[in-house]
Amino acid sequence: MGTMKEIRTRFEQCPELEQIEVVIRAAARDADVDRLLRQLSESTAEPLTVTAATGELMRVSANDIVSAAVFNKLTLIVTENGRYTVRQSLQSLEKDLEGGRFVRVSRHELVNLDKVRKFDFTLDGTLRLELVGGMETWASRRNIPLIRKMLTDRRTRK
Repeated sequence: MGTMKEIRTRFEQCPELEQIEVVIRAAARDADVDRLLRQLSESTAEPLTVTAATGELMRVSANDIVSAAVFNKLTLIVTENGRYTVRQSLQSLEKDLEGGRFVRVSRHELVNLDKVRKFDFTLDGTLRLELVGGMETWASRRNIPLIRKMLTDRRTRK
């Protein structure tokens, strides 16, 4: 990708606001705007506390998560560096990971769209997602319309 456009910043004090509000103004939404939005959301998101196979507690950034899935009543977090468990339901995790980057591909799995390397719609109407590190997963038919829209929107913005 090319270099990022020049960015002007300024601070405006607004005593009636109870929280910080960040507005990005640009002529159009493009890859640079998306990158800034992603950086802002990543910087404000709390890392997840996960448990490694050794029992050690660790912190994992949402940016590092490839997928999250329920398996044998455990919620597993998969990164490029390993697999961890987390003490959260998939539904709760989905709320924590909001922001347009994660999508539910099935009843039991969420996928980080930033980690999708390739996707194929098959002739019989299924969807195969190839993730970083050679991982792959299949989307359930009922989730395909939303996934298709999110993937298509992301590809056209890049």
